[in-house]
Amino acid sequence: MLWIAALFGVFLLGIPISFSLGATTLAGLLGMGLPLEVIVQRMFTGVDNFALVAIPLFILAGNLMAAGGISKRITIFSEALVGHWPGGLGMVAIVASMIFAAVTGSAIAATAAIGALLISEMISKGYSPAYSAALVATSGSIGPIIPPSIPLVVYGVIVGTSIAKLFMGGVVPGLFMGFLLMLFNWMLSRRRGYVGREKRSTAAELRKGLKDAILALLMPVIIIGGIVGGVFTPTESAAIAVGYALLLGGVVYRELSWRKICEAFMDAAVMNGVILTVLMTASLFIWFMTVKMIPQSVTQSLMNVITSKWGALMVMNIVLLIAGTFIDTISALTIFVPLFLPLVKAFGIDLVHFGVVVAVNLTIGMCTPPLGVCLFVACGIAKTTLREMFRDLVYLLIPLLLLLLLITYVPALVTWLPDFLGL
Repeated sequence: MLWIAALFGVFLLGIPISFSLGATTLAGLLGMGLPLEVIVQRMFTGVDNFALVAIPLFILAGNLMAAGGISKRITIFSEALVGHWPGGLGMVAIVASMIFAAVTGSAIAATAAIGALLISEMISKGYSPAYSAALVATSGSIGPIIPPSIPLVVYGVIVGTSIAKLFMGGVVPGLFMGFLLMLFNWMLSRRRGYVGREKRSTAAELRKGLKDAILALLMPVIIIGGIVGGVFTPTESAAIAVGYALLLGGVVYRELSWRKICEAFMDAAVMNGVILTVLMTASLFIWFMTVKMIPQSVTQSLMNVITSKWGALMVMNIVLLIAGTFIDTISALTIFVPLFLPLVKAFGIDLVHFGVVVAVNLTIGMCTPPLGVCLFVACGIAKTTLREMFRDLVYLLIPLLLLLLLITYVPALVTWLPDFLGL
């Protein structure tokens, strides 16, 4: 436990988490007199996994979608579908985020793409900047739950379980998350007078919106259908998503210029570099914890006070929710999943169920102060502050926490679909 405390002590000094992980492990290795060659070996082993190729590819697919007009067409279709409801533009943001999530697996990408299209329009229609930013940020958090999901890829690699099962396990929770957000948006909008468009879309408008967006809407069908049907692996589906986004944006919609393509590749490379750096140093730290038998010690301590798997899940939820407020998702995954894994196995908790619970916990952290990255993206677009949006954010976090309770204590919401599909 001393080394866990040391890690957080270094992190609280303001040192980036990857360097905190590396420095703490280096100090431990020097204290144990172990050869330092193990640092390079473990860091290389941490990223020497084919499944991790999916991460930069899904990030790139999201960048290309935003630059190539795909997210715009998804948003227009969503407006034709639900824009007439109370809080219509809020409904559009949620539905568009759910569709966008089914391609990119990234909360940040969804928040940035949908926010850039809708926040200014929401403000012009009378929505407060604070509410607009809070809604787009919490809607973007659906990204890592509905498949494909970057956090679930990382989790699958860490625990060695089926990524396809994890992806399908996220479908029902992701849809529930969207529906609960829509319900709360409807209630808040009716109270505040946020109206939708004056008239329901005609059949002709719906057909036109569907016609313009059909090729974009086929992308998640191709990706998820191919994974379920065994046509390609989740990693290969990421490459297909990139190819499809290039084809639509560059050839069909003709909104992708060479400059936009280069910017999309560069942004994806930078983001991937950050993620892989964390994964490398986290792999080293995980190995060090295993050598010191820290996860086993934590499990033994917790089992002295926890008597059931439901109690274990509650404790892990609390820890993950707190951690998610100040540690980024990938770092939290690589630190806490190995730490809790012996406890999960001791109580017979399903690994797919636990993976989706972890993803939802850390996704909530992405739109929770002080370090919720989705909040900063949405605030920047809406030109508001965290303090101004705090009240609205609290309201919109309620449906996310309700979903977390549901999937924690009703595991079938996660495991039913993978079992039904025979994965």
